[in-house]
Amino acid sequence: MHELQVIDPATEELVATVPAATPDDVDAAVTRAARAGRTWAALAPGDRARLLRRFAETVDGQLEELARLEVREAGHPIGNARWEAGNVRDLLDYAAGGVERLTGEQIPVAGGLNVTFREPLGVVAVIAPWNFPMPIAAWGTAPALAAGNAVLLKPAESTPLTALRLAELALDAGLPEGLFQVLPGEGPVAGKALVDHPGTAKVVFTGSTAVGKQVMAACADRVKRVTLELGGKSPNIVFADADVERAAAAAPGSFLDNTGQDCCARSRILVQREVYDRFMELLEPAVLAFRTGDPSDPDTAMGPLISGAQRDRVRSYVGEDAPAAIRGGIPDGKGFWYPATVLEGAAGGGRAAVEEIFGPVAVVLPFEDEADAVRLANATDYGLSGSVWTRDVARALRVSRAVAAGNLSVNSHSSVRYSTPFGGYKQSGLGRELGPGALAAFTETKNVFISTDDA
Repeated sequence: MHELQVIDPATEELVATVPAATPDDVDAAVTRAARAGRTWAALAPGDRARLLRRFAETVDGQLEELARLEVREAGHPIGNARWEAGNVRDLLDYAAGGVERLTGEQIPVAGGLNVTFREPLGVVAVIAPWNFPMPIAAWGTAPALAAGNAVLLKPAESTPLTALRLAELALDAGLPEGLFQVLPGEGPVAGKALVDHPGTAKVVFTGSTAVGKQVMAACADRVKRVTLELGGKSPNIVFADADVERAAAAAPGSFLDNTGQDCCARSRILVQREVYDRFMELLEPAVLAFRTGDPSDPDTAMGPLISGAQRDRVRSYVGEDAPAAIRGGIPDGKGFWYPATVLEGAAGGGRAAVEEIFGPVAVVLPFEDEADAVRLANATDYGLSGSVWTRDVARALRVSRAVAAGNLSVNSHSSVRYSTPFGGYKQSGLGRELGPGALAAFTETKNVFISTDDA
């Protein structure tokens, strides 16, 4: 039996080994899920909502355990990991609130009554990444369950432990056996089997744009529904009329959080030329104060990268002798560490300025005026997120409308929350997750006309 090895990114120690699912395992899981899903969909909406709230309460009772697992398997600082576990709880609770509000429409027509129904798709496959193992798994799982579907979750090969524990907690909360199953495995094996299986009605994939295109192509063969949340190269636009001190103080968190392993990382910092030098003066101490160290220490702000392979990928964008404007420190000894790094102007040109690095690296570029800022912001194949810093409300609205991205924030880097839609433009993805419409994305709309004619 093939096994997956879970490695602690901070120590390079073996944490656990987990059996890897085979195509036969996937096939058997789909059969169980379809059976459980029919029972689940037949429950009264209030009963489904009650069980999902109980699931949320069960997660709430194990927040610290889940957070500690996340520290070990993903290297996330404990403060971040606690937030992630809480996000799973909150999203389950939010999704439960939508169960009894998943209503159809009564549409006026001649000769009868016309109504629509929202019906579950059946079995949904959720393929989650390693950068935010718990929250992103819940982004697909919670609304899919709330809409009456069964869910098969394939976590990333390197981070299966929190997903497996969530499946246990679902059973503890009283969800039917087989309704929510976790299938750890390799992408080309278990992931491909889930995508290709005729019994999965929808695939929710979060990962690289390259793999997302493969998933989309495979789903096209069966006209299977798909939601894709892919890469990003998000801009952080700082205008001269902004509170420059505040913008500089907030910038490190926008690209160093989760060690830069975030599709929404503001890794392109665009600064208006009039305040460029002042911004760089303020940015350096802010970056150097972003503490890197032991993820289990509550004072740690940045942990290691997920793996040696990811560290090599980041290094390929920034040579060891590159003329970095700012370079932080890293702990001695083992661990997949990489320093906070800021490249400037020409040193940050080329690949580093337009491709997703997925590490603690930002490129700072000057711009002349509003039109130039928008041009630079849109000069990428991605369009996931971004920030605009200005005191001018009209400018904030103009630029927000002009930047081709799905999630923008003004004078803030907070553009993602479970109660609002999330998704990207261009090659950052397809469809939307989260927010009030999340449940509807896991349903079919059925139209029924009832004649009232006597004849």
